Amino acid sequence: MRICRFSTGEEPRFGVVTGEVDDYGQPAEDSVVVALAGDPLYVGIKVVEEEHRLGDVRLLAPIIPRSKVVGIGRNYAAHAAELGHDLPEEPLMFLKPNTTVVGPGDPIFYPPQTSDLHYEGELAVVIGRICRDVPAEQATDVIFGYTVANDVTARDLQRSDVQFTRAKGFDSFCPIGPWIETDLDPQAFIDGRQVQTHLNGDLVQDGSTADMIFDVPTLVAHVSSVMTLLPGDVILTGTPEGVGPMEVGDEVEISVAGIGALTNPVARRSSDQRS
Repeated sequence: MRICRFSTGEEPRFGVVTGEVDDYGQPAEDSVVVALAGDPLYVGIKVVEEEHRLGDVRLLAPIIPRSKVVGIGRNYAAHAAELGHDLPEEPLMFLKPNTTVVGPGDPIFYPPQTSDLHYEGELAVVIGRICRDVPAEQATDVIFGYTVANDVTARDLQRSDVQFTRAKGFDSFCPIGPWIETDLDPQAFIDGRQVQTHLNGDLVQDGSTADMIFDVPTLVAHVSSVMTLLPGDVILTGTPEGVGPMEVGDEVEISVAGIGALTNPVARRSSDQRS
């Protein structure tokens, strides 16, 4: 089941996206959005008699975490190598504020504080219920579903600051979407799902979740051993090799096989967006 958050020009609603999705994450032309009665994380899946053609709605970020986005760094060996880092002995965690989250089609704003803004295509895990100290073998009990994310990073600030807060914490630095796929098992990612990033149509990242150093259940167990996870919290699982710079005017598309594709433009932040 693909859970989305959408707007028809009024207040945001939740819905279920019907129809098939191809290997590149593109939905069928006849896909529709069936509206839900409320937030499925809190009221469950309650369908109402309201449908819209997918092309007639604006898809929003499928979830706005009430608490946090937890990032995992250097979870692909080749990515760690391309940045000259050693492999971590345990998952390397950092936090992104929930104000970094934007949805499909929303701009990634290029801050004036950086001159080296990078894309990082990733699989993201959405937590479904409050939990702490979750054993890896019980991770599926607390996972609501999976989505696609771009862990946008100001690489020069990451190097200069040492820690990651500023480099990964600007508004718009965590696009997620286009929806949450609830019917995948973590084993699918252990077996391997393709993660790709296209920059202006050119393939720049082409990895597999099978290459993650720490798999999804291990990450849920590790993060929850440190902090309580709340419904809607998001765990970013790391990025494959091929990260690189984005410029104002670029378009970035990230896809995860079996989930979908997320596209965002890169824009300069204007003065009227600073108030």
